[in-house]
Order: sequence, then C-alpha cells, then structure tokens
Amino acid sequence: MEPITEDDPAPTAAVLCSLLSLTVPPGFGHQMFELYRLQTAVLRRRRQREMVERERRRRQYLRRRRAFLLSSIAAALSLLSTTSRLVWVRARRPGQNLWATAEAFGDEEWKAQFRVSRETFDYLLELIGPAIKRRRTNYRVPIEPRRRLAITLWWFARSGEYRSIADMFGVGIATVCIIVRQVSSAIVERLFHRFVSLPSGPRLDDTLRAFKDRCYPQCAGAVGGTHIPIAPPRDNPDHYVNKSGWHSVILQAVVDHNICFTDVYAGWPGSSSSAAVLSSSDLYLKAEDRPDGYLFPREVRAQRSLLSEGVEIPVHLIGDASFPLKPWLMKGYSEEQQLSPERRRFTYTLTSARSVVDAAFTRLKGRWRCLLKKSDIDISMMPRVVAACCVLHNICEIRGDSFLPEWNIEMAPSETYLRQPDTEPCEGDMYCTAEVIRDTITYNLLTILQY
Repeated sequence: MEPITEDDPAPTAAVLCSLLSLTVPPGFGHQMFELYRLQTAVLRRRRQREMVERERRRRQYLRRRRAFLLSSIAAALSLLSTTSRLVWVRARRPGQNLWATAEAFGDEEWKAQFRVSRETFDYLLELIGPAIKRRRTNYRVPIEPRRRLAITLWWFARSGEYRSIADMFGVGIATVCIIVRQVSSAIVERLFHRFVSLPSGPRLDDTLRAFKDRCYPQCAGAVGGTHIPIAPPRDNPDHYVNKSGWHSVILQAVVDHNICFTDVYAGWPGSSSSAAVLSSSDLYLKAEDRPDGYLFPREVRAQRSLLSEGVEIPVHLIGDASFPLKPWLMKGYSEEQQLSPERRRFTYTLTSARSVVDAAFTRLKGRWRCLLKKSDIDISMMPRVVAACCVLHNICEIRGDSFLPEWNIEMAPSETYLRQPDTEPCEGDMYCTAEVIRDTITYNLLTILQY
C-alpha cells in the first residue's frame, strides 16, 4: 500500500471523512484538504512566533540579570576600596606651582598676588564657599574652594593665559576656564543684590550729605559708562566696534560718594550710544515706568525734596553730556553756546561731583585688569565677569581694603590699555520739567546749598 502525501488530496480527504463519519460528494474532498492545509500552516507559524518571543524574553532576562550582578559587584567594591584610575589628572609634585607656597606669603605678597588682603579673601570664601564647593567622588579629590577662589581672583587681576594659570595652581587648562565661570556666577548670584543697590534710608541721607559737601545738592549718585575690551565675537563682530576702532562691551554704572557701585548694567555692544544703553537698562525703566517720572518713590521725595521758587527739586542722579536730560537725571549745559556765569558754575560743580565715576572706573580696572585687556572668555559670559568685578570692588571699598598706587591705570594707551572713545553729546533732549529743575538749581545754587 502506497503512503499518503500532501500532494495527493483525495486519500487525505477520504481519511478525514472516515474519521469524522461524514458522507460528502467526491469533489468536496479537495476543498477540505485545502482547509486542513491552511489551518496547519497557521498553527505552525503561530507556534514559531511563540518560540521566537520566548527566546527573546529569555535573552532579555539574562541581560538584566547580568547587569544587576555587575552593578552589585561594583557597589560592593566601591565600599571596600576607592577606585584608582590610571589616568585622571596630571600628577604634579608639591612645590611645583605657586599655590603650594601661597600660604607662606606675607600680607603684602598675598595682596600683590590676589589684589585683596588675606582677611578680605577669607571673608569672600566664607560668603561663597558653599556655592563653589564640589562633591567628592571615587575618582579624585575635588579642588578645594580656597584654591578655586584664588584661581578666579588671579585671573581677574591679570587675565593671563589659561595654560600659565594652570601651571601656577596645579590644575588642568580646561579646569581654569570652568572655575572662572563657576566662581564668577557664584559671586553674582549670591552677592550682587547684597552689595550693589541704590541707596535708601540712612544710606541715602549720607549720600545726599556727601554730595552736598561737594557743592552739588540732591544728588544720590553719578552715572557713567566705560568700554571693556573683548576679543572679536563670532556673531556680528562689527556691532562691537566702538568709535575708537576696537571691540568692546559697555559698562554703565551708578557710583555713590564712597566710590562704590550702586547700579551696574553691562554687556551692550561698543557701537551703542550711552543714551541707547541707558534706555534699555532697568534703571531707566524703573524711573520712566513711574507715573510722575522720578527714580525714587514718592515717600522719599516727600521727605527729602526741596522747594525753590515753587519748583520741586527731587533726589536725582547726575551724568555727562552723553546722557539725556531727565527730572531724575541732571547734566551740565552744552559748551557749544555762550554760557552765563551761573550756568558755567553749575556745569563745573556738576562735573566736579561726577568725578567719583572716573575714580571708581580707575580703581575697578586697576585692581581687576581683566577689564583692561582683550580676554578670550566667551562674549555671553563677559557681563557676568564685569558684574562680579564690580561686586568685588564694592566689597574691597566697604572693608577698607586699600587700592595700591602701583595699580593705577592712568598711563599712555598701549596694547593692554586702550583709549576710551570720546563722549558724544546726546541729541533730542526734551526740555520741559527737567529743564525747569536744572535752571532752578543753576540760578539758586548757593541758596539751595544752605538748606
């Protein structure tokens, strides 16, 4: 008897019918065989898919179990001993760099190197130490906050190459750049609003009294601007070229009688005018957003404003000819026209009182010479560096950390000290309330000073 194959549907159909006790026409056998073959193929494919899925789940389970075992072993080893990597940082011998001998410096040498006294350095470390401290890992001991602060102050004081600073302090070149950014950010975030703010309360009274002793009344500070050199940026470098032909960003600041900064706004391109920078600053918005158009609130004016010939003389700031004339911002008369003796005296008195701005900028750049030369730091980071230097300047002035004569920057322009652009008078002053206030001070100056 010949075997039955799938190629011969008739015997297969006959067997199926006999098993099922069915009586069917002879032509129906082929259809039943096709149905049987299709069902068998479907079951076979389903069984194959299940086997593939089962194998995939088994391999996934094995991978997870292997990863869990490896992580458990690594955790156990980390508890037993500290991992020792063959290469992490460059090994430097003690005494190879400046920082290894810095603690042995005398007070004068310490101040010469870091531009602040040891007491001021410790004070700064106490203020920002927790913010610049880094967590210890299994790979290495982190750089201590004291050395981080020293690296940043050294860079602020000289803006040297990262390679030379790295050798002096025993760290990597890229580490110097990272530390300067981190410490600058910590200074601005933690200390800016604490040490840079417009005077109020008793501090405002002291400021008004001090400027009155300089023969100018009702002055809460002097506003001015200076250009900070930068390397040509990648984006829109022409926007940063100032009138003197070099790339810069502008620092606008308000200075009080103690040569401390009470408002700082930095970062605008060097091609911008002083009036444009002022109009975009928070100082301007704070004054112009008030309904009465004054910088200081009404309660301050009610206590400290003066009346002369029926005109209210509010507490205000003073600036040079590059700023607009506002009720809260006075400036001298233009020298282009013939001035009366009273107007000439007013302009001279205001200019003399405003000299605190030049003194503050001189000390700022003399102490922190990174603001004197083109640095390779990113342009987006430059405003934060400038603000951090202003905060450090205020801390030194408040604590009586003296400015040494050899730091003076009054020298001939050179590669590291570029001549500031000439002042360009502001055009388009609106002579209304501000003009009345200025004329009242001008022709009643001696009487007002006697109040």
